[in-house]
Amino acid sequence: MQTLLRAAVLVMALAAAGLPAAAGDVQPFMRGSWGQIMEAHKGRALIVHLWGVTCAPCRVEMPEWGKLVAKSPAATIVMLHAERLPPDPKMVREMLDDAGLAHADNWAFSETMLSRLRYEIDPKWLGELPMTLLVAPDGTRRTIIGSANMAEIEAWIAAQPVASR
Repeated sequence: MQTLLRAAVLVMALAAAGLPAAAGDVQPFMRGSWGQIMEAHKGRALIVHLWGVTCAPCRVEMPEWGKLVAKSPAATIVMLHAERLPPDPKMVREMLDDAGLAHADNWAFSETMLSRLRYEIDPKWLGELPMTLLVAPDGTRRTIIGSANMAEIEAWIAAQPVASR
């Protein structure tokens, strides 16, 4: 537990200093993180999948997301654990590892004021999970509430300009 706490403190310190976390780390998602993610991927196709450890549909579909990330390395996919802070951050890491998402671009809510974080993502979003956002290179967004159809996601990826992935 002490090691996990130290790792979390280190990742948060790196984020506060503006330094990137190491590959495979779960980055803390706090106020302003949404803007950072959008700016970092501006002009490129982006998929953001919001999920939670206590969300039953999320548990079922996470391995499918792992397969998609492995099969589509050119696609930009961000995985965001978007529910209240888990009692043990190890639960988030284990679910990502089990789904084959250990080295994906992983984030997790790290503040207790969830309504502020949700508002940054989408002012109309009430916290339903899972949720997937498909952001086209021009910034237009398509929102999928509930489990995503992976064939639909793959078709969306294929339809994006190669330079924008």
